[in-house]
Amino acid sequence: MAIQHFPLKLVSRRMLAPTVGHYVFVRGDDQPLDFVPGQFIQVHFHYADGTATKRSYSLATIHDHALAPGEGVEIAVSYVAGGAATALFEGLREGDTVDASGPFGRFCLMPADSNRRYLLIGTGTGVTPYRAMLPQLESQIRQRGVKVALLFGARTPEELLYGDEFRAFANRHPEHFRFVPCLSRELPAAGSEHAHADVRHGYVQQFLEEFAPDAAHDIAYLCGNPNMVDACFESLKGYGLPVPQIRREKYVSSK
Repeated sequence: MAIQHFPLKLVSRRMLAPTVGHYVFVRGDDQPLDFVPGQFIQVHFHYADGTATKRSYSLATIHDHALAPGEGVEIAVSYVAGGAATALFEGLREGDTVDASGPFGRFCLMPADSNRRYLLIGTGTGVTPYRAMLPQLESQIRQRGVKVALLFGARTPEELLYGDEFRAFANRHPEHFRFVPCLSRELPAAGSEHAHADVRHGYVQQFLEEFAPDAAHDIAYLCGNPNMVDACFESLKGYGLPVPQIRREKYVSSK
């Protein structure tokens, strides 16, 4: 079956971190985009020599329904020095279009889930799908009292993508949602907006023991740096979580 392509027209962009941009598009063909939070789209383009290539981007749009024509299609783009995709996105102006396909993937919350807790673990732009999942998580908190812990690995406070949104969500649901930034290089200054009791110094995989993963009531999601995903996957198996309860998606930087 042929993959259906569609144009995405740039509406706006802003910097989330020194090397990460947040892009908002709309479909240029005025069609809806039905996606499940956690899925990704692919952007197709050509290298300078004419060779076709593509990059995958998780949808960051916060929604609980199909995107109607004209609603924003949001992604986070990491800039890689000398990268062809970086040149493409940095060169876009409002109104410019890119060729896209999708959505694809099964890195999603499943309707049949009956777990008592989600462990969401991500690094860098690997937290993008978790942003899109917030409406679904809110519904599950309300309907069945599920608890959620989001461990977000970054180097510095400035690289906590969507951190203000995750903190606000945690403040709205203090008994059910924990936002745990794990900063490997630099902790936030005392009194800064990033400073709170759940900030950790180190890598996300160092703090799994604190959350006592339990096969009886946990489902874990791993997204981001492949080394982190592999390390957490092995650790979670060591705690007894069966493989179907550990859902993974690796992000590999491509030029």
